[in-house]
Amino acid sequence: MELKESYSIKPKFLYMLGVYDRNAKLCTLVKELNRTFIVDRSPLQILNDSIRCIGFNLRGAMETSKWHLGNIHMRPLMVNPSQRIVVFPDKSPKRPDTIWFNPNHIKRTLAVHLKTKVAFTNGSTITIPSKLYSFNNKLQIADQFMKLIENKGDDDSSSPWDDPQKRA
Repeated sequence: MELKESYSIKPKFLYMLGVYDRNAKLCTLVKELNRTFIVDRSPLQILNDSIRCIGFNLRGAMETSKWHLGNIHMRPLMVNPSQRIVVFPDKSPKRPDTIWFNPNHIKRTLAVHLKTKVAFTNGSTITIPSKLYSFNNKLQIADQFMKLIENKGDDDSSSPWDDPQKRA
């Protein structure tokens, strides 16, 4: 399998997850539409690098997500608004085994016992240890977050999202 020193998330990105190399260093397995490879950086480092490419940083993306969505767990992150790339974690972002998904390429989700099988636009699948309802809820929040960000610049009218004091 190919090993890369760095990586920036692109529109063809499906998902990534932390893996350890033979020296117990946290690296990242990245799955794109046509290829799979390992990057010699952690998933959070890849997220930060990708967001920095457009002039922002991971901390700012996390704060923006919290500002828009409130204090929910496992919030999605905007990686690149011009390319419409949002990612969301299947569990706490601090865990090394967290899988980060791009909702743009999720075609279907299915319950398999108490796990979720995720089917992607390229025909590949992955089964994760998460209940279907929980995963679909995270997927729906990520989709809503993308729509919220897209519509933010289109509308001059006031909404509860414009004033943090009005949000629940």
